[in-house]
Parts: sequence; structure tokens; C-alpha cells
Amino acid sequence: MAVGPPLVYADQAVSIVRKKDSTGFSRDVCAILLTANITRCFFWLGDRFELALLLQSILMIIAQLALLYICIRYRPRTSPENYAASPRPLSFWQWPLYAQYIEFLAGFILCSAIVYLIFGRSDLYISSLGFVALGLESTLPIPQLISNYKQKSLYGFRASTLIGWVGGDAFKTAYFFMQGSPLQFKACAIFQLSVDMGGSLYEHAYATCR
Repeated sequence: MAVGPPLVYADQAVSIVRKKDSTGFSRDVCAILLTANITRCFFWLGDRFELALLLQSILMIIAQLALLYICIRYRPRTSPENYAASPRPLSFWQWPLYAQYIEFLAGFILCSAIVYLIFGRSDLYISSLGFVALGLESTLPIPQLISNYKQKSLYGFRASTLIGWVGGDAFKTAYFFMQGSPLQFKACAIFQLSVDMGGSLYEHAYATCR
């Protein structure tokens, strides 16, 4: 449970390194997983859920930092940051340097820690923190679907990653119900699994049409 989800991205990372091109994989996936799992760690401080799930978040953070570094190192020449032409406010998550991503994450952790110190004793805050962390993670496939739609291609996105999403989330959903995990885990797991299934149907239909 702790090691499986981070390993889903190993094949994606190896593929990018081999091709020396991260075209097709959305770095927004890394953004979602990093912020969601950092927030989940703070959720654990207020609601001590299974240790395996906390370890999963820590390993996922490490894995996504490594994948993000690989994506930046091998970013395509047509990336918006190469031309300083990002349409996003403050070029969010399309910065040219890896250090800028680390600075943002460090600031995010600091702000989260300060807010937790202020409101950490509130049950409503802790409950909301869990829904934010897991709700954010449940949107994981959406940036990749948008990226594939814009490219009109599945190039660069590994099928193993999609299979890992569906299989892993199905396993997680069953695990949460069997272990009696907090409501946030159960509700968001069901939603994420439904998004995964919709995404897999879209990918299959697009690949068939091509």
C-alpha cells in the first residue's frame, strides 16, 4: 500500500529518460500529487490514520520530486517557459528552473505549517484539510486528459501509468473500506476511481479512432 502508488510512475520516468523528451506527460500531475500529499501529511497530524498511508504520501512526494526534475530536464523545445510565453498567472508551474518549484513547495509547506499551528485543534479544520488533500488528489487524471486532448495524441503518456491509476485506485478504495479509514479517504477514492474509469474510456476511444 505504501510502495505501490509511487512505483506507478517509475515506467513513465524511465520512458522520458530513454527518449530524452517529456512531451505528452503533464507536469500538472506532479503539482497535484505534491500539494495533495504534503497536505495529507498535515491531515495525519490531526487525524492519525494508518501509518502505511502516511508512508505512501512521503514516498510519493519523493517520487514526484524526482519525476518533476526529469520532466524539466527533458522538457520539449516547444514548452511555454522556453519562450517566456506562459499564459498562466505568474507562469505558475511552468517555471524554467527546478529550484523555482522547490521554492514554491517550501513556501507552501511553511504556510501550511503556520495555518496548522493556528487552527490545528479545530476538528472542522482537520476534517476540511482531509477533504482538500484527498479531493485534490482525486482530480489527478484531469490535467493529463487535457494535455492529450490539446496534443490530439497519446504520444509520451505511458499506458502503464493509466493502468496503474485504475488498478491502484480500485485497490485503494477496497482497502479504505476494509480498514475503516476516515470518510475523506473513502469518498474521494470513489470519486477518483470514477474519474480514472472515464479517462480510460476516453483514452481507449481516442486510440481506437486513431
